[in-house]
Amino acid sequence: MSLVVSAGGHSFCLQAGKGFPISKPKGYKFGPRAALVEATPRVNGSPSSTSIQVLATDRAEELKAEARALARAADASVYSPQLLAKKYGSRPVKAVKRTLEILVALGTFALKLFLDQKNGTLDQNKRKRAAELRTIFTRLGPTFIKLGQGLSTRPDLCPPEYLEELAQLQDALPTFPDADAFSCIETELGMPLESIFSTISPTPIAAASLGQVYKARLKYSGQTVAVKVQRPGIEDAIGLDFYLIRGLGFFINKYVDIITTDAVALIDEFASRVYQELNYVQEGQNARKFKMLYADKEDILVPDIFWNYTSGKVLTMEWVDGVKLNEQAAIERQGLKLLDLVTTGIQCSLRQLLEYGYFHADPHPGNLLATPEGKLAFLDFGMMSETPEEARFAIIGHVVHMVNRDYEAMARDYYALDFLSTDVDVSPIVPALRDFFDDALSYTVSELNFKTLVDGLGSVLYQYPFNVPPYYALILRSLTVLEGLALYADPNFKVLAASYPYFAKRLLTDPNPYLRDALIELLFKDERFRWNRLENLLVQGSKDRDFSAKDALQPVLKLLLGPDGEELRTLVIKEAVRVTEAFTLCTFVDTYNSVPSFMRSLIFNGNGALAMSSAELQSMMELRDQVFRIWGLLRSSENFDPALLQPILQILQQPEARSLGGRVVGGITQRLAARLLQQVLRMPMAPTSSLSALDTR
Repeated sequence: MSLVVSAGGHSFCLQAGKGFPISKPKGYKFGPRAALVEATPRVNGSPSSTSIQVLATDRAEELKAEARALARAADASVYSPQLLAKKYGSRPVKAVKRTLEILVALGTFALKLFLDQKNGTLDQNKRKRAAELRTIFTRLGPTFIKLGQGLSTRPDLCPPEYLEELAQLQDALPTFPDADAFSCIETELGMPLESIFSTISPTPIAAASLGQVYKARLKYSGQTVAVKVQRPGIEDAIGLDFYLIRGLGFFINKYVDIITTDAVALIDEFASRVYQELNYVQEGQNARKFKMLYADKEDILVPDIFWNYTSGKVLTMEWVDGVKLNEQAAIERQGLKLLDLVTTGIQCSLRQLLEYGYFHADPHPGNLLATPEGKLAFLDFGMMSETPEEARFAIIGHVVHMVNRDYEAMARDYYALDFLSTDVDVSPIVPALRDFFDDALSYTVSELNFKTLVDGLGSVLYQYPFNVPPYYALILRSLTVLEGLALYADPNFKVLAASYPYFAKRLLTDPNPYLRDALIELLFKDERFRWNRLENLLVQGSKDRDFSAKDALQPVLKLLLGPDGEELRTLVIKEAVRVTEAFTLCTFVDTYNSVPSFMRSLIFNGNGALAMSSAELQSMMELRDQVFRIWGLLRSSENFDPALLQPILQILQQPEARSLGGRVVGGITQRLAARLLQQVLRMPMAPTSSLSALDTR
């Protein structure tokens, strides 16, 4: 089995028995915290008051340890363009020297590309040039390594050969001296190394752009941990690079008209995220928050942080055994299925993006591990981002509008998504959306390839004054990476199809007014209820493990009977009348068909039972059967219990519900009376068919 650990956003395999040569400790001594947890008593299988007290003490100790870690990181650097300008503006020689180093490296590469294009060997040399670019980024240092890592997950910007080569930046990078690392640990934590760890690997087991990782065993508890140590002098190196790159951003904003996005703002956003990654206490807090929000699912694993041994430049976290998610053969040898793990990742990503809005912004294969128990482990929480609350609902509404091909509404969604300022006229954008999506949606949405959708939408965004917010670009990257991993195992995998159950569950169960309106918009068209849409939502929603029939029913009824539901009530009354009529007439048809032929002429005097077109009657039968199927789907819900309908019955006893019922009964009575009068008068209907023609026996 291989052991995997995360370093600076990247995970690395270590074969069992290798890379950990230090002798086994003679004995372990458990600290107070471990002793408290072990001593927790239970009464009748439940925690006793003593255990609750112990857990509270345990939590208090953890908070104190975290506070001490924060104090150790008090002088951690933050990104400040003004401070960088002040620092490096007064050191022109150093700035010029670094500028020449970057220009020579990238200029030489650009010249080679130009010559390849001129000689017609651009495609032939693509693999070679990609390897050269990886080498250049590695030589230029951490800032360009981070840039290359970002490009390795952007298939919309880089050809496949470049993606594969740049992905290696996430696996094998130069290390720095071990003596420097051990000295950093002792300085940061204020303790000698031997008082912290009983064993520690003499060399790093992994190296990444911002630091390197050692495997160790805690002296106080014997727990195996990963210890990440920051590269010395990295703040100065990336600070100078961002100072120079920001200057380039000002040049682009002023002279390059083809780029409409604010280049300086994008550089500042990227730089601030990199600086956040330099603060390992912040990363630990990110991990804790992520675990609190998402590790409640049994198939998600988030490692614990050891705060007593964490500072701004040292991070000590739980060791995770597992295999990187892009190593399909190794995953299958453990009896696991890659697609199951990717689907788990997609569902968790959707929760991150659209439920709580706090998401892992760097989910490349090295940060996603398959554990031997079949769990999906998330690692490296240096780069996190948030989806604004309004945008979360707007994204779900955007999917509904896409399904409905409502391009005007899709264009208006870009206001809520913060793509456009409210003073921009979206009417010119609608034809571009229609041209792209009418072609893309020639199949169902679930059959769309996510990358194709992103690429096509990107070309639309490029033509108009869009300002794509950073969170949206990170969302696209997250889902594109997951789909790319799945395509290794199944070339026909579609991330949108795997996302459908979550969207369906949210639409059916979320009481948020925006989503309730989106559901109504999805289910009603031209004042007719689309039962096939409801059936599909229930089928898809039931695939989500958190789906509840109870949750799907009650919010809808509350909306229907609420003070703002008159328009919906009118639509529901019409549909209720139509459904009741269908049930009544179809029951009559079934009764008619069950009567022996020789008795029909006696009962109905030789004439057909009803004067009705065959097509109309067939449509009613299909409607009745569809309603039966939907009821079956609700009943088959895992947690369905007739007792769950009690709150609904209470709602139906409200005056508004009784009034609604009366209006439905009145409508049904009118329809059936009209049918009866038509039958008595035998008003002609073309084409007319007696029910005997529909005898299915």
